[in-house]
Amino acid sequence: MNLGSPDSTSVKDLKKYLNEFLMDERVIDVPKWWRTILVKGIIVPTRAPKSAEAYRSIWTKEGSPLIVITNQLKEALEKETDLPVEVCMRYGNPSPKAAMDNLKKNYPSLKEVILVPLYPHYAWSSYETAAEYAKEIHKKEGYTFKLNIVPPFYKDEAYIDALADSMRPYLQQDFDLLVFSYHGIPERHITKRHAPGTHDVHSPDSCCTNAAAQEVCYRHQVITTMQLVAEKLGLPKEKYTLSFQSRLGRDPWLQPYTAQKLAEWPKQGYKKIVLACPAFVSDCLETLEEMGKEGRHIFMEAGGESFTLIPCMNTDPKWVKGLLTLVEKA
Repeated sequence: MNLGSPDSTSVKDLKKYLNEFLMDERVIDVPKWWRTILVKGIIVPTRAPKSAEAYRSIWTKEGSPLIVITNQLKEALEKETDLPVEVCMRYGNPSPKAAMDNLKKNYPSLKEVILVPLYPHYAWSSYETAAEYAKEIHKKEGYTFKLNIVPPFYKDEAYIDALADSMRPYLQQDFDLLVFSYHGIPERHITKRHAPGTHDVHSPDSCCTNAAAQEVCYRHQVITTMQLVAEKLGLPKEKYTLSFQSRLGRDPWLQPYTAQKLAEWPKQGYKKIVLACPAFVSDCLETLEEMGKEGRHIFMEAGGESFTLIPCMNTDPKWVKGLLTLVEKA
């Protein structure tokens, strides 16, 4: 189960997709009346034409890169296992209901379905909404098979090994800084569910020490992934850093902001950067356009000399095998 994509690059389809996405209470966590005004009255009318243009810049003959790559991942998995594999998206098509209906139709005696939300880290607006929506559909439709959900795999050895191996070839060149750019979330998504003082969202190397908090702390988990990968790659601390992209609105989001830092790094002597987006396992708008095009432009205009975007793992063979180990553990 991946995030999803509009059906086409038309403004009409972008409005439909953005409405479904942004009206999710786990994405914009304000009262529904206020969320409706924000989304339907302000954000979607202004954002849809810009988003349509951004999607057009990365759209392929086969369609949305995210959908295409996720389907390719399905095909790669089918070559490695006898288990049937279906793809679904949290928003847009194909829906979880469509995927579960296919399984029910083709395998009437099915006992269990293992759902893999393709999010390594736990956040309300990614892993949680995917898992909870799938459970909601499963209950509503009354499927007789059990639904088993793979937990966040941010520190799983198979994931870390695959991620580090996918990044290693891009680090053979001369570079000043490796940037781990994660999708951002509002700071309140970290602090809202926990007692005051449980998290330090401004500490560069950690976020929380309580084990229960860490299970649902996005910031703790992305820091952990970065540290484990850096250790696997043998990188000294001064050669890598953390930042957050894709901010929406004016509320404080996790910092530092990638776009802001891209404009500052050349002036600080970091003129050759390599950038990875480990919050995603499949390339999408946020990696290909936001970082690959817009981020590159910001950095080079600020005086950067080289900008290398590391692709997501996509269908990397080691990732495919790692994904199967996650299923086997479920």
